[in-house]
Amino acid sequence: MQFICDAPGSTTWFLIETEGEAALESDAMHHAVEKHFRQAWETAERSYRPTSSSFVETNIGLKAHVQRVMPLFLTLRDAEGQALVTAMLPPGGQHNPAFRTIIVGPGNSDPYLEHGEAIETLGERFGLSLDRADCYPYR
Repeated sequence: MQFICDAPGSTTWFLIETEGEAALESDAMHHAVEKHFRQAWETAERSYRPTSSSFVETNIGLKAHVQRVMPLFLTLRDAEGQALVTAMLPPGGQHNPAFRTIIVGPGNSDPYLEHGEAIETLGERFGLSLDRADCYPYR
């Protein structure tokens, strides 16, 4: 996981970078982020077009391409490392009106009551508005 930013209440946002990390997040949070991460990775892989026809060089830019075009999957952790919130932001954390940002707590619960300030901090970090009405899908 990659550090993204500190948040209020001794919490920290991290980027989920691998399918294994996504699996751990799914287990800890009792939701399907692993499935969504895997699907996003596979979609990004299919969109890759190598710049070289040499077999040895074919996949040199694949990982960078995948990281650039797939959504960002993030986790909010407390000081002990416990998962509190999972977020899926647009690729690169860039505003995209066609992208459905999703932010959920354990078991797809509403994280805004307890962690609203931390979610706001994440939004500020990326210059995004992460309003509950737009990002929490289970109203």
